Amino acid sequence: MKIPLSYIARNLWARRLTTVLTAAGLALVVFVFATVLMLNEGLRNTLVTTGEYDNVVLIRRSAETEVQSGIDRVQAGVAASHPAIAVGADGEAMVSKETVVLISLNKRGSDKPSNVVIRGVSPRGLTLRPQVKLTAGRMFRPGASEIIAGASIARRFVGAGIGETLRFGQREWTVVGLFDAGNSGFDSEIWGDADQLMQAFRRNAYSAMVLRLADSALFDGFKAAIESDRRLTLDAKREQSFYADQSKALSTFISILGMILSIIFSIGAMIGATITMYASVANRVGEIGTLRALGFQRRHILTAFLAEAMLLALAGGAVGLAFASLMQFLSFSTTNFQSFSELAFGFRLNADIVVKTLIFSLVMGAIGGFLPALRAARMQIVDALRAA
Repeated sequence: MKIPLSYIARNLWARRLTTVLTAAGLALVVFVFATVLMLNEGLRNTLVTTGEYDNVVLIRRSAETEVQSGIDRVQAGVAASHPAIAVGADGEAMVSKETVVLISLNKRGSDKPSNVVIRGVSPRGLTLRPQVKLTAGRMFRPGASEIIAGASIARRFVGAGIGETLRFGQREWTVVGLFDAGNSGFDSEIWGDADQLMQAFRRNAYSAMVLRLADSALFDGFKAAIESDRRLTLDAKREQSFYADQSKALSTFISILGMILSIIFSIGAMIGATITMYASVANRVGEIGTLRALGFQRRHILTAFLAEAMLLALAGGAVGLAFASLMQFLSFSTTNFQSFSELAFGFRLNADIVVKTLIFSLVMGAIGGFLPALRAARMQIVDALRAA
């Protein structure tokens, strides 16, 4: 014979004020926990979707980012001639030789400076990134001092809107178009002609090369050929993997900071749940004695009070998760620790985060309610009825 769940739920309803206050504390903890997971997932999703699985990035050996890399024109020519590279309808190799630099721009409203990525691309650059689509204006003309800006950059930085001008590399650059990159990392970049940007910044080497293989299955052989070629000092990585690696330092920082905050807050929430359940036990001594007299065993009492605490935690967790889900309508920008550039990304909720959050809530309830439930289960029938 077990104590029905409806009885447990009615006990929580009978103490509505303490139930609401305790659930609110638990909801706050769950909100912090869920938003940290959502922020980390948003960062990971932004950088993973930045690259195409079938694309390959070539950078200088041992370089971690495109800004640190350098590929001279001779090496670029050798790599671009590899037979495994796909050929377009015009007979040209599907290769984009790119240069990447950082410039400082002032944010709209605050004039606070922040680093922004300027990416010089070859004519194939847009073709190799199908997620990047012009939403306003036109594409920059090769050989001209024209640029196109990501939607996120245009909103946040002075001079990055369509028709406006930016000065860098000792030139005036006109923003002739805006593009949307599907919430990927490219949304936080400005694109222009690679050769013009190399001239402006007085560079004689590209930063990286992006290419597409004729068959994705050729990647391992292509990687081995490029990295073993003595004429080259290059590493080959799948584009998705390359950009995913860019998130590791920032993702680790967010995770550690979030977990520290969650642990601190969860300790307070579990103490609150424990106090609430101890008060519940103290106010229901006679009820506990009656249940024992009716034949309910100690384990039934223990299970009932533990279930009550977990049900309370689950209610708080559901509320906290509901509020956390609203964060998906907000975007967030910060400096990527590896590229030192501004990166915009949003909060992202998925089924895995929902499950983890609800489990976290139940664990808090179980820990916070265990000692009060154990106390209730250990009460003697005679003592409980006498105290009533």
